Amino acid sequence: MTTMAEETAVRENGATGSTGVQGREAQAPGASGAPAREPEGARESESRASRESDIRRHELAAFLRHRREHLTPEQVGLPRGRRRRTPGLRREEVAHLSAVGVTWYTWLEQARDIQVSVQVLDALARTLMLDQNERAHLFQLAGAVDPTPASRCPTITPALLQTLEQLEPLPACIQNSRYDILAYNRTYGRLLCDLDEVPAEDRNCMVLFTTNEQWRSSIVLLDESIRLMAAKFRASMAGHLADPAWKMLLKRLRAESEQFREVWERHEVVGSRSKTKFFDNRYVGRLTLVHTDLWLGPAEGPRMVTYAPADEESRERLEKLHAVAVERG
Repeated sequence: MTTMAEETAVRENGATGSTGVQGREAQAPGASGAPAREPEGARESESRASRESDIRRHELAAFLRHRREHLTPEQVGLPRGRRRRTPGLRREEVAHLSAVGVTWYTWLEQARDIQVSVQVLDALARTLMLDQNERAHLFQLAGAVDPTPASRCPTITPALLQTLEQLEPLPACIQNSRYDILAYNRTYGRLLCDLDEVPAEDRNCMVLFTTNEQWRSSIVLLDESIRLMAAKFRASMAGHLADPAWKMLLKRLRAESEQFREVWERHEVVGSRSKTKFFDNRYVGRLTLVHTDLWLGPAEGPRMVTYAPADEESRERLEKLHAVAVERG
């Protein structure tokens, strides 16, 4: 998350520092001793890009102000107080809830020319309670790519969606290496929780394992499973240590789950492996299933996760679960 020191660095290096460099370059003599001239087309292109950037910054500022002013303190768990005159939330309240500096957030609402990370955008989206469309709009105005599964994923083709459907009554989903659930069939949607009710940005196995009570209550060996998932996540993250989306997810897990923090500090590592899983499904009872990963490319990125019944009783119960999923839409 952005700190005050980082905010100062942005102001000094991004706003004032670049002016000095440009000034020195503008006075550097060319071969004839006269100042070097940029091609006219390059100047026009740079000017157009600057205008577009300025428009986006002002649109972003207006959008943030509008959302802030239309949220009540009660909606975000704050007391209203007797002297409140500001409509909605105050700037300092949004900054505090998003864990960013007040000055830095104020610059955003003033359309200052500063850089904003995906971590900060994610925090603002959560604080301002943006829905999926509003979140996408926020990232687009900021010129950033939303790293959550709510964003569009080219991996999910119509053919893959048809394959997921054809696998029913077997539960199946498509995950990336970060354990975001990118797509799933109806049976999987009722296997561990009612997944359709989970916001798209929370459809991540690590998040669900540590924070979703319905998901957690469906795992028979919960403590062992979380320890294994944390170890697998650490092994996968080794190739993505500088990726903002991975760092953002890790920060969230550590902040929201004491259990995850404890197992994470063990520094255990384990590779991906298939094995028998035991679930207590709220609709059909105990299921014994065999977990298999089907990789969708040469690298260990997106994969199709399937669960096959380990015995006849589980096969019959999967058929019943599929019927429930179809009935409930």
